[in-house]
Amino acid sequence: MIKVGVTGGIGSGKTTVCRIFESFGVPVYYADDRAKLLIVENEQLRSGYQRLFGVDVYTRNGQLNRGLVAEKIFNDQKLLQQVNDLVHPVVHHDFQEWCNKQSASYVIEEAAVLIESGGYRFMDKVILVTAPEKRRINRVMERDGNSRAKVEERINNQWNEEQLRRYCDFEVKADDVHLVTPQILNIHNELIK
Repeated sequence: MIKVGVTGGIGSGKTTVCRIFESFGVPVYYADDRAKLLIVENEQLRSGYQRLFGVDVYTRNGQLNRGLVAEKIFNDQKLLQQVNDLVHPVVHHDFQEWCNKQSASYVIEEAAVLIESGGYRFMDKVILVTAPEKRRINRVMERDGNSRAKVEERINNQWNEEQLRRYCDFEVKADDVHLVTPQILNIHNELIK
């Protein structure tokens, strides 16, 4: 089974691209969504988060206090790296278990930090989703209700498209010029050859 990573900056259109792949019958593992669930349900991650952030990192009903985590890691690269070192191996293991249950000729893992985390090394192919920055900012502002400044700050803290492009086999341009579905269909046909 071929493992394909889909990545790109915030608001680039990764999820939309993955939904189109799903419409072709391709199983998609949404790593960021799965990580949020595992951080609450996985005992190894729970104890790791409590070690890093204190017992108050989980609310009384067992949910993660995301505000506390965001506040503490915002300007602390060392702590952010410790969180990544804790979470990425667990998510990778979960992805492998998920792959073992699939029967398609290829599967997709959608992950925002696939390249930065080193997860691309476990993929056979990587697809980069790109879009103009203005469009990305507007998408995220509309989707998350964040201010322009907050979205720009998040974009500036991520790798840029040029850095990401070096690790990718395919690129889907989610802009106003290129139709997305034909690009995905071309990639799909290449992957099932």
